[in-house]
Amino acid sequence: MEILDLKKKAVQLRKRTWNLIYKHHNGHTGSDLSCTDILVALYYGVMNQNTNNFGKRDIDTYIQSKGHAVEIWYEILADLGYINQKDLDERYSTFNSPYIGHPTTEVHGMAFHTGSLGHGLGLGVGVSLAAKMNNSSKHIYVLMGDGEQAEGSIWEAAMAAGNYSLNNLTAIVDHNDLQISGTTDSVMRSNPISDKYHAFGWDVQEVDGNNMEALVNILNKPNNTNKPRLIIANTVKGKGITLAENRADWHHKIPSPEEYEQGIKQLDAQMEALENE
Repeated sequence: MEILDLKKKAVQLRKRTWNLIYKHHNGHTGSDLSCTDILVALYYGVMNQNTNNFGKRDIDTYIQSKGHAVEIWYEILADLGYINQKDLDERYSTFNSPYIGHPTTEVHGMAFHTGSLGHGLGLGVGVSLAAKMNNSSKHIYVLMGDGEQAEGSIWEAAMAAGNYSLNNLTAIVDHNDLQISGTTDSVMRSNPISDKYHAFGWDVQEVDGNNMEALVNILNKPNNTNKPRLIIANTVKGKGITLAENRADWHHKIPSPEEYEQGIKQLDAQMEALENE
């Protein structure tokens, strides 16, 4: 897809996610909106994966360690035909539904259960190491939150990835500087993240995580080192809907009817502007 089409796709999926959360009164709104551009870049512009080849030997693996931002992932999987859009719209967050508040392998397209923060990178290290042992050409992508960097298991995995020279692993930090209870620096300071990963033997890159062209370029950039790669994607929590942007209280907040309408108007205006480019 062209960059303009990817930008349109991101707005479309933000709107669907906003609708889903409002309809079912559940979801991690700010976190979903924050990482939308990252997931759109991965699924529509970078990864070798689709609904028919998911899980096969040489097919890329995506692991969402920040599992609470699952609504945008559901919407992408529905848009790409992994799951049924109508089924998602009707059954999200309902009794006996597979579409719960964190990723589960009951949903086609999700390789691992995640949600308890800090474990996705370790899973990624295991898959990457296995791929190396099996001479597989697959690449492994792991999305983490910046608040999640406070988890000790992250650093065990980071050390292992560097030790085993896992250059088939790309980890992405959704770096919006906010988490459920405040700024990441006030809760548990992990900055500068780059220095820590450098010390563990990673190739560290930084990018505007809400700039689609920059994201696609850096994610498609070949890793010619013998190191795992970390991409620090600097994002805005709640990106795309002004009333939710850069606010920790929108981590898990559900829009009121008035807020919902404001958000829809903004997203529609963004789409109209892109259509006129």
